[in-house]
Amino acid sequence: MTDAPTPARRNFYGRIHGKTLRASQKDYLAEDLGPLTLRGVTVEENPARTTLDLSFVNGPLWLEVGFGGGEHLVHMAARNPNVTIIGAEPFVNGVAMLLGKIRGAGVRNLWLHPGDVRDLFDVLPDACLSKVFLNYPDPWPKARHHRRRFVTPDYLMPLARITKPGAEFRVATDIPDYVRQTLEEVPQAGFELVSQTGQGEAWEDWLSTRYEQKALREGREPHYLTFRRA
Repeated sequence: MTDAPTPARRNFYGRIHGKTLRASQKDYLAEDLGPLTLRGVTVEENPARTTLDLSFVNGPLWLEVGFGGGEHLVHMAARNPNVTIIGAEPFVNGVAMLLGKIRGAGVRNLWLHPGDVRDLFDVLPDACLSKVFLNYPDPWPKARHHRRRFVTPDYLMPLARITKPGAEFRVATDIPDYVRQTLEEVPQAGFELVSQTGQGEAWEDWLSTRYEQKALREGREPHYLTFRRA
C-alpha cells in the first residue's frame, strides 16, 4: 500500500471543549492520555501520512467512532480482552470521562485518537478493522447540515477502505432522518444491511449509553442498524 497524500485542510464542525473540567479529569488528561494515544495520526506528527505500524495489535482490531462518555467503549474492551479497540473522539470532556472509566475498569486493550477520525482513516492500513461502532452520532438536524453527518461519502468511503471483507458496522441512533440517510448512503459505500431493529431489540452485547437514556426520557425511539462489509 502506498502512503496517502497529505490531505487538504478539513473543516471540523463538532465541539472540542465543553464545561470546565474537574480537577480529577484534568489529572486523567495529564497523566493517562499520552500513553494511550496513537502516535503518527495527526498531520503535524505525520505530514507524509505514512501508514501506521499496527504490529502491537494482537487479534482483531475494532474502532468506535465518537465514543461520547466512553461507557460503551470500556464495556466492549472489558468483554473482549483479546480484541484491540481504538476509540476516536475530539471532545475533550468526553475523553476525560473515558480516562476515568478506564482507570476504574482496569482495561488494557484500548488506544485513543483524541481528534478528527478522518485523520485516523488516512493512516490506517487497508482492511485492518473487523468491527466498527457508531453510537448516537451528532444528528446535525438542519437539512443544510446533513453533509456534516458521518454517514456521508467523506467518511464512509475511507471507512470502507480500512474495513475487512465481512467486517461488521453498527449504527445506533434515535433520529429517524439519520436512519433514512444511513440506509441510503452506507450501502453505496460497500456495506450490506444485515438487520434493522428498534427499541428492546439491540445487540446482545449492547450497553445503553447516557445518550440513549436521554433519548428514551425525551420520548425518542432507538434504532439499531447492522451492516456487513461486502
